[in-house]
Amino acid sequence: MLKGLAGYERLLGRFRSSVERVRRDGFGARRYFRTLICRLGPRPVGVAVYFFTYSTFEARPTLYVEDVFVRPRYRGRGAGGALLAELARIAVRRGCARMEWTVLVWNAPAIRFYKRLGTIMRREWVLARLTGAPLRRLAQVRSGAKRRNG
Repeated sequence: MLKGLAGYERLLGRFRSSVERVRRDGFGARRYFRTLICRLGPRPVGVAVYFFTYSTFEARPTLYVEDVFVRPRYRGRGAGGALLAELARIAVRRGCARMEWTVLVWNAPAIRFYKRLGTIMRREWVLARLTGAPLRRLAQVRSGAKRRNG
């Protein structure tokens, strides 16, 4: 389903995921994300991938939804809503101030769906991403400031 999402988002050429990495990072000793699977009988029809971040403004956690995908032939049957409702229950149970995710600007069906749920689209925030060689270069920069954890 993750590969299906990459295809839907027109990003299949950049898809680097593998079963081994997903298994290690989502189900191994150090879990970076969690997963929900929506089933119709025994058949998996949708997936949500999420993790927690922290809002210093709210002084509470945020449930961040990385991916939501429903197989095309099962869309419009409530699977996406069921996944988001379960994510909302998890967020409330964990004391989260909010639930956040991104949506591609051209994905009008998803935007309409999210707006019907009462989602606020935050256009004043721009996603910043550092990856590849620029990320590695920045990691090599030494600073005079002392590193402090905590």
